[in-house]
Amino acid sequence: MFPRTQLFPRLLFSILAFTLLLTAPAFAGELPKSFVRLNQFIPDATYDIRYYNGHNFVGERVDGYTAPVVILTTEAATALKQVQTNLKPFNLGLKIFDGYRPQQAVDHFARWAKDINDTRTKPEFYPDVDKRNLFRDGYIAAKSGHSRGSTVDLTIIDLATKTELDMGTPFDFFGPKSWPDNKSIPPEVRANRALLQTIMRNNGFKHLKEEWWHFTLKNEPYTDTYFNFPIN
Repeated sequence: MFPRTQLFPRLLFSILAFTLLLTAPAFAGELPKSFVRLNQFIPDATYDIRYYNGHNFVGERVDGYTAPVVILTTEAATALKQVQTNLKPFNLGLKIFDGYRPQQAVDHFARWAKDINDTRTKPEFYPDVDKRNLFRDGYIAAKSGHSRGSTVDLTIIDLATKTELDMGTPFDFFGPKSWPDNKSIPPEVRANRALLQTIMRNNGFKHLKEEWWHFTLKNEPYTDTYFNFPIN
């Protein structure tokens, strides 16, 4: 048994240690080599981690997203940091929704897509698409380029107001309205999409033809590896 004079300091130390554990940063922990946390690497960007906060087509937090953090390969993050630098003189900046995506998250998407009775998010994310056709039409797949670590989902915001430039649809909207080269959208929206595509292309990214927000580093370091470590 500890003397009473030693008991209080030990008790105080235990309380402090427990408190520190509860308040530790959400992004503590080691990452695989050549990956970085964008929240630290580009701290002046805006982040809206949809697969963590539940505002997404699944309607809940997605498996593998244990913290509100975006992770990318160092190569992709370095190129993206230059995009942010290029936008600043125009009082514009990046708003980032997602980057590296664990395979377990992709598996979660697949389970959700197979449950055709769960249509809670249909009005917002896929009003004109039959959920039974999500696999057939390519909106959901068993593998995602995001899991290779060099793909990012993002948009541009006005730094003065923090509002997103009008891109015609919300992020993760399923349908032709989200295709970057859709000619039926208003001229202002086409101009905003062209700005996003141009500045990303000039910094080494290529866009996906079905999603205006989706970009992959052309020279991605992991072309055949699909990672599954959690986001923390």
